[in-house]
Amino acid sequence: MTVELTLRRPDDWHVHLRDGESLVSVLPHTAKQFARAIVMPNLKPPVTTVALASAYRDRIRAARPPGSDFEPLMTLYLFDNMPTEEIDRAKTAGFIAGCKLYPAGATTHSDAGVTDVRHIDGVLARMAELGVVLQVHGEVTHEHVDIFDREAQFIDEVLAPLVERYPTLKVVFEHITTRAAVDFVAGARVGVAATITPQHLLFNRNEIFRGGIRPHFYCLPVLKTEPDRQALIEAATGGNPKFFLGTDSAPHTRESKESSCGCAGMYSAHAALELYAEAFEAAGALDKLEGFASLFGPDFYQMSRNAGTITLRREEWSVPGAYAFGSDVIVPMRANETLRWRMISA
Repeated sequence: MTVELTLRRPDDWHVHLRDGESLVSVLPHTAKQFARAIVMPNLKPPVTTVALASAYRDRIRAARPPGSDFEPLMTLYLFDNMPTEEIDRAKTAGFIAGCKLYPAGATTHSDAGVTDVRHIDGVLARMAELGVVLQVHGEVTHEHVDIFDREAQFIDEVLAPLVERYPTLKVVFEHITTRAAVDFVAGARVGVAATITPQHLLFNRNEIFRGGIRPHFYCLPVLKTEPDRQALIEAATGGNPKFFLGTDSAPHTRESKESSCGCAGMYSAHAALELYAEAFEAAGALDKLEGFASLFGPDFYQMSRNAGTITLRREEWSVPGAYAFGSDVIVPMRANETLRWRMISA
């Protein structure tokens, strides 16, 4: 039985850090576990320009714990009729890791997103030309489409045609949740990859309703069926470099989750690697965790792999019921539960 597991220092290729006091509260968790993280741009107002991304990056770096060398990788928020000149500025800036496509209304703070992907054809063409990565929240927002079917329909309606239209565009299908998504990415052309979250590896949709409505298990894309979860496990643990780590850790106050219209998002940054380790261990694939967490992401983004290592030890510990979140609190994944792995060094 493995007692300690040492990995090359990993990165988080999809995280929400918020801003202001909230940023100061959650950043230490991500900075402790990861060397770099791609930071989502769905603030209010959204991060739509290089100038806004630069200012946000400065605020993140200023909020790092003393001695931390954590590096935020910034993204731009795409919107209808975005000027292509902003893509040129993003490429020149050197700290923009990609541009994020939110279908308007798909998730938190996505109302200013893209209403029709054809409205950003010029931007996508320029991104393909310059090698700027497109990160995609992959769900349609049509009211007549069941929430559990929105990812699969997005593949057929939007993503597959987009990937064909722009054969050199690098695309990351973010936080995939279904077998349909796994099959699409696995069979897609070179330059198409996907991130997978810890919650979609560990839970299926039954968890949302176990013993009653459990709002802290509500995220978007929503948890799916057990066969879908098994497909994600196979993808994450199979050694295919198209699939890599992206937590989608998304902090919301307890009040905003436990309300009559609760926010979507699960907070995993406090124990991200421990949660992934549990999923990989359950699949008998701890030896595959390093590739998924530390190697495949930087290779896809054409960045250097990190120096240094982190070590996880088989050691039970109890997750607190809440963490401070600005002037409020946040309820983390597995709150008041015992985890089997603990990160002991970085």
